[in-house]
Amino acid sequence: MNRLKYLLVVLLCAAAILSSCQRLPRSTPEKIKPGDYEGTIESSGRTRNYLLHIPPAYDGKHEMPLLFVLHGGGGNADLTAEMTGMSQKADEAGFIVVYPNGTGLISNQRLLTWNAGYCCGYALENDVDDAGYISSLIKKFEKELAIDKARICATGISNGGMMSYRLGVELSDEIAAIAPVAGAMPPLETSPVSPVSVIIFNGTADEHVLYEGGAPLKTIDNHPRVDKPVSYAVDYWVEHNGCSKNAVKETEGSIVKETYGGGREGTEVVLYTIVGGKHAWPGGKTAWLGGDEPTHEISATDLMWEFFKTHPKR
Repeated sequence: MNRLKYLLVVLLCAAAILSSCQRLPRSTPEKIKPGDYEGTIESSGRTRNYLLHIPPAYDGKHEMPLLFVLHGGGGNADLTAEMTGMSQKADEAGFIVVYPNGTGLISNQRLLTWNAGYCCGYALENDVDDAGYISSLIKKFEKELAIDKARICATGISNGGMMSYRLGVELSDEIAAIAPVAGAMPPLETSPVSPVSVIIFNGTADEHVLYEGGAPLKTIDNHPRVDKPVSYAVDYWVEHNGCSKNAVKETEGSIVKETYGGGREGTEVVLYTIVGGKHAWPGGKTAWLGGDEPTHEISATDLMWEFFKTHPKR
């Protein structure tokens, strides 16, 4: 009898220990320390790669926002990290950044594109499932890192900006907000299932993605396309989110800001028009040798982060 009592006590203690362990902070995120990492993931039969930046404040216990930054057509993750300065912003503000790579013929590190539905390059030709790739990364990082699921956001420039629009539509149940830069809204057949906050940056003198829409005057893509005007993207998201159709308009220097508030679940649509602005990341570095010079009247990196942190998914 004493032996049975002893075994019962041992079993009860073991159960108590297991129960307490389940209430402890998850252990997996604590194994990943702040710094820069190169990673791969299998998605739709392809090995995809990305750069991951973990800020110094990350401790694996406190959840942080997650931001995807998508390169332009012909670019890659390294160039985009340099151009946007997003890793420095992440260190300052406390969020995790992922720079995914698109796909291409030459290698998986150079001359890469995204399948935005009607552009561009290798990704379009091969009908690459890039939305599925980003969704796979979201699920991966939600398991491995302490992620604030209400603040998963995406931005990108040019072809990457187009792709961020597509992510807003196809991953609207996962993504809280998007910030397309110098990109056009693709003509997509699907519709978002949830409201998504949107902040947009476009220049009126952009010859790669025309502000008023139409075929690009300059392009490195061999696929003909006709872009929708910037107003199409604004109207689309204002309608979908149920925002006020009367914008609050502010002008300072060459920058015109239009805010459409009052959307469902606290969403907003904000458009920054850079009068005379070209195909570049406002406040960032030139995308490539001989590329358009960005305005320094505003910083897209700073403005979109302020927008992201105040527009979580509810």
